[in-house]
Amino acid sequence: FAHLVPQGTPPVLMPFMVCIETISNIIRPGTLAVRLAANMIAGHLLLTLLGNTGPSLALPILSFLLIAQIALLVLESAVAIIQSYVFAVLSTLYASE
Repeated sequence: FAHLVPQGTPPVLMPFMVCIETISNIIRPGTLAVRLAANMIAGHLLLTLLGNTGPSLALPILSFLLIAQIALLVLESAVAIIQSYVFAVLSTLYASE
């Protein structure tokens, strides 16, 4: 358990530090997964909401909506690339600790 206790920790606090660091190491992958899922759901939800309003709109507004959806799709692709990079970097960082 030496890797769970920072140097210079008083002996009285060592059991608490082990508990806190263990909980921290268990929670990290979960928060990483929640972050990734939230980003994916937010983009899909926005595209779905815009897509469902399409049939009730006039043709000029519908063409603008189509352009907006294409732009959001490109943005979602960029977000997916960034999120995959962040996921890989943080997973590597967490595994190395």
